[in-house]
Amino acid sequence: MNKKLRLPTNLAIAAGLVSLLSLTACGESSQPPEAQKPVETTAAEKAQAPLTEVTVAFANRRDTTDLQGKVDQVSKILSKEVGIPVKGIIADETASVEALRANRANVAFVSGRAALKAEQLAGAKMYLAEVRDDYSGGKTYNSIFVVPKDSPLQALSDATKTLEQLRGKRMAFTSRSSGSGFIFPVSELVGLKFVDGPDRLDQFFGKVTYGDGYSSALQAVLRDQADVAVVSEYALLPPWITTEESVKLRVLHSVPNVPAHGISIDDSVPAELREKLINAFLKLNEPENQQLFRSLYNSTQLVKVDHEQHLATMRTAIERAGLKP
Repeated sequence: MNKKLRLPTNLAIAAGLVSLLSLTACGESSQPPEAQKPVETTAAEKAQAPLTEVTVAFANRRDTTDLQGKVDQVSKILSKEVGIPVKGIIADETASVEALRANRANVAFVSGRAALKAEQLAGAKMYLAEVRDDYSGGKTYNSIFVVPKDSPLQALSDATKTLEQLRGKRMAFTSRSSGSGFIFPVSELVGLKFVDGPDRLDQFFGKVTYGDGYSSALQAVLRDQADVAVVSEYALLPPWITTEESVKLRVLHSVPNVPAHGISIDDSVPAELREKLINAFLKLNEPENQQLFRSLYNSTQLVKVDHEQHLATMRTAIERAGLKP
């Protein structure tokens, strides 16, 4: 009987404890849950936050010596014009795009393909493109199929007849990431119905190899390890190969309108600062800076470009070739 009387009492005590704990918890959470969360800066707020330093990722090219020293000099010019410190770092294109995506860089000097990737991942756009003497189109250049000078392969009346001669031949591509050394030539081959896509190349060629740059692709032809290579038109000049090696090669076929490399700026950079950066880069065209700028990438000048228009041929080539940016 006593046990029966104590049971409700125990339950009442337990209920009271639960109630007390609940009230205590409510007292500690007097603010709504969302007010207790750490305050996070939205993407829009980040975009509006003033930048106190600009980081520019400069492309690492094999035809440039003492690149860091030259980048430091260019950064000083940019800092003076922009009014805030500009830091130059050196990175390959993959690292440059990732730096833009992760907000570790605000600006990058990249190729057309990397610029499209930067647009996709970071919202960056290309505002300036380089012009070079060895670009046949000024701010565009050719992708070229190169063969030995004494090769029986000949440039015929049209592209279809010319490239048909490559059936069963040994092909050396620059690399699978190269615009002129892979994307544009594969796009040409797909467009002319020789191959179905980038993974079906062995159905047309007898052997397919990939180099680690222009030099290795051209050396494959010079050493009779390949019948044809695809590279940028300027790769037939030093420092990619020697003058003596260059005379042993000739161009079989050209694919035009590869967009020049250029300056991409992240969309988080405020419009006013973006304009200052563009104008600062254009200062490199002036006589007192031109020698330094040319020594950087062999560019003669930078010109303003429309992102969509300049990269339209690259976008088309990527899509036709069945690739991704």
